[in-house]
Amino acid sequence: MMEKKNTDSEKMCPAQALLKLLSGRFKPEIFRMSLNGGVRFNELLRTIDGAHKQGIALALKELVDAGLSKKNVLREKPLYIEYVLTEIGQSLIPVFLQLEQFENHSQ
Repeated sequence: MMEKKNTDSEKMCPAQALLKLLSGRFKPEIFRMSLNGGVRFNELLRTIDGAHKQGIALALKELVDAGLSKKNVLREKPLYIEYVLTEIGQSLIPVFLQLEQFENHSQ
């Protein structure tokens, strides 16, 4: 008799799930830039080395879908969109800073 396989979410530890949410081509950079407030799409394109429209758009979508960031449409002239951390995203700031601090000490 075959045993039923566990789904990824059943066997993934919470730390692994968090690291998976923050991993990706541009997500760590976007999260870091969002620590000081909202960021705009073109600002991300100009600031992040090697950034391209499709990659930034995908990373932003994944951060929004995960509930870490939200998209604010500001109805000023001209109309623009800003991405800001949600409460959940803000709660991860100390964890993110600890990861950065660990990386700095390990070099």
